[in-house]
Amino acid sequence: MKDTYRRNINYLRISVTDLCNLRCKYCMPETGVEKISHCDVLSVEEIIRIAKESASLGIEKVRITGGEPLIRNGIIDLVKGISAIEGIKDVAMTTNGLLLKKYGKDLKEAGLNRVNISIDSLDPDKYRRITRGGEVIQVLEGIEEALKLGLKPIKLNTVIVGGENEEDIPKLMNLTKIYPIDVRFIELMPIGRASNWSKEHFISNEEVRSLVPELIPQSHEIGSPAQYYKLPEGKGRVGFIDPISSHFCSECNRLRVTFDGKLKPCLHSSQEIDLLPALREKKGSLKELLAEAVSSKPEKHHLDNVDYQGITRNMSQIGG
Repeated sequence: MKDTYRRNINYLRISVTDLCNLRCKYCMPETGVEKISHCDVLSVEEIIRIAKESASLGIEKVRITGGEPLIRNGIIDLVKGISAIEGIKDVAMTTNGLLLKKYGKDLKEAGLNRVNISIDSLDPDKYRRITRGGEVIQVLEGIEEALKLGLKPIKLNTVIVGGENEEDIPKLMNLTKIYPIDVRFIELMPIGRASNWSKEHFISNEEVRSLVPELIPQSHEIGSPAQYYKLPEGKGRVGFIDPISSHFCSECNRLRVTFDGKLKPCLHSSQEIDLLPALREKKGSLKELLAEAVSSKPEKHHLDNVDYQGITRNMSQIGG
């Protein structure tokens, strides 16, 4: 599928829940999200149907996100259903890794190809503080399990939050000297709860890169939001995702579906297309709504505008 700016839209990110077993400071309130009725959440069958219709239009890659997708009932059946769809070449997941050791083998057998794992610190106390109670040892065990199972390439995602985890940058980078993985640093984005943090806690990736002059630039991958580098003798890569200081909109190839059935052409826009009437009431065509999202996808976001108003949904409600 080509949008009006000739970008090839072949990647669908689907949030399967807004719930999470962590309470990261920049992501959601300490009390968690307000629970909604079960009937307001997409069912496993509805998610598979969305993926199937999307594949018929040219979607080739599906990423399952949350909240934390591994706490969603039926997650193994969901992965199995999506991986069986004709035209889907890659099924990935973004997870905090806490349950990856438990479910990794079943996920691999169901058809999951690879994982992105969120980890904002290697220090147990600091990780516990940022996540409000998480145990980083469980994440490290999940990474080891993913390596053992071949869920690769494995990408670790770290959100840099000023005053919280800047000192962890070198230690996280050094993981690429030990493991053949990518460690990626993501600029704090003004989304939902993080909108209140963005100015006070924002650190640009340009500042981070300047602290490590030995990084060796790597060839850019078309369609990837990250710019990659390597440490000398590194087995893996160090990546930087700069949605604020250097956006990658010209290569954006994705659509997003929220856990409650809203289709988002752009992460940083409040525009949402409601899929539920087409899914449940046969009002309109699901395929036409997907095509509409592609044609209405904006050329770029406006995060760098001084008058930009961040979207109100938390990232856990959209899909990280």
